[in-house]
Amino acid sequence: MAVNLSKGQKVDLTKGNPGLKKILVGLGWDVNAFDSGGDFDLDAAAFMVGPDGKCPSEKEFVFYSNLNHPSGAVSHQGDNLTGAGEGDDEQILVDLSLVPANIDKIAFTVTIYDADNRRQNFGQVSNAYIHLMDQVNNVDLIRYDLGEDFSIETAVVVGELYRNGSEWKFNAIGSGFQGGLAALCAHYGIQAG
Repeated sequence: MAVNLSKGQKVDLTKGNPGLKKILVGLGWDVNAFDSGGDFDLDAAAFMVGPDGKCPSEKEFVFYSNLNHPSGAVSHQGDNLTGAGEGDDEQILVDLSLVPANIDKIAFTVTIYDADNRRQNFGQVSNAYIHLMDQVNNVDLIRYDLGEDFSIETAVVVGELYRNGSEWKFNAIGSGFQGGLAALCAHYGIQAG
């Protein structure tokens, strides 16, 4: 049974689950159909950051155009262009045993592709969530439902895995940004091209 988190809540992952190495991070959402009529292309991404809160290089930004980190620690399972259907819309796999020593945390984000041109924002998105599952035994560990407290934001930091000594924890962030992917890249020290 997954633990349901609230915004700002932190939970131990590896302490209560010794041997946990491979995690499936699933992100999902629904679009309020009455809003724009156009497809929403929401994109999940992972920013692998060091002690300074920045990505050491562009390789630590794992998203639809860079699906795999060279270490094999983080692997994006591909872009879902419409979010249609039940269950996870996008998934990112994490192997904790392969995360490089210079990486302190992995932030999971969702952005709306081409939001400005399409006049779309997270106020038009509902039922957004993130869940973490033990990939080996398919047991759901935690789930965080974002709620509906976004209006003009086009990017959200959903949550982050972070090191605490030799253990890994998860923090339910739920922090919105204006400026989409470019704003997130700037926040994590990546030059958006």
